[in-house]
Amino acid sequence: MSAGASLTLEPAPVLARGRRRHALPGFGVSLGLTLAWLGLIVLIPLAALAIKPWELGLAGLLDALSEPRVVAAFRLSFGGALLAALVSVPLGLLLAWAVTRYRFPGRRLLDALVDLPFALPTAVAGLALTALFAPNGWLGAPLAQWFGWQVAFKPAGVVVALIFVALPFIVRTVEPVLRDLSFDAEEAAATLGATRLQTIRRVVLPALLPATITGFGLGFARAVGEYGSVIFIAGNMPMVSEIAPLLIVVKLEQFNYAAAAGIGLAMLLLSFAILLALNIWQRWLRRGRI
Repeated sequence: MSAGASLTLEPAPVLARGRRRHALPGFGVSLGLTLAWLGLIVLIPLAALAIKPWELGLAGLLDALSEPRVVAAFRLSFGGALLAALVSVPLGLLLAWAVTRYRFPGRRLLDALVDLPFALPTAVAGLALTALFAPNGWLGAPLAQWFGWQVAFKPAGVVVALIFVALPFIVRTVEPVLRDLSFDAEEAAATLGATRLQTIRRVVLPALLPATITGFGLGFARAVGEYGSVIFIAGNMPMVSEIAPLLIVVKLEQFNYAAAAGIGLAMLLLSFAILLALNIWQRWLRRGRI
């Protein structure tokens, strides 16, 4: 290099204004596809469900929802789902406790059977429950002979089918919490003289309560909209054992799409309100407010 030559430095390339580098490559494209699928699968059907009933007008919609047959179907669907979720809570806690805390022959088989309602087609489950609890079934005949109870083709059959589909949600929600629960608090309670029942009631159950509420909400939500496993065992008698999802199908077969959408919208709003209340309760529990 000659003495008169000057050294020049090229400026570093500058990114175009407005362009940012994200830590996750393809984040914008992935977010766009996710929102597109969300709109197609969830938002657009929900919007149609919310708009269609208003073809009847406010008075017509209220008349359609206040029919005695519709009210009876709502009472059975929501009342049966609530009862099934409540019954599933102690049963699910016992099953989760047995699978988690004890070792006995057949434990793995019992653990696998808990997931049976997830894997079994709902129509097959309904047929199996009907065969078991029918008046001449393996369980229905003894119940009718010894106690005079008829389960199949009655509201009791609806509750049995809903317990079948709601129970796994309680077990699978509580089980991970039980596995992670330390034995130190239980041992400390025993050292202080607490009985086993007092330890469970004052140490174990409070730790399981948020997970139990979550499982209860999931089981209730599944039971409210259950159709396949209920339709065979219910009997489908109007005003007696007819569920709201079946009534929606009946309205669709009658080409009364607005009334069917109105029933579906009412079920959606009621379910959302109940789940919202459970979610608020769970947050209060986690924050120690109650």
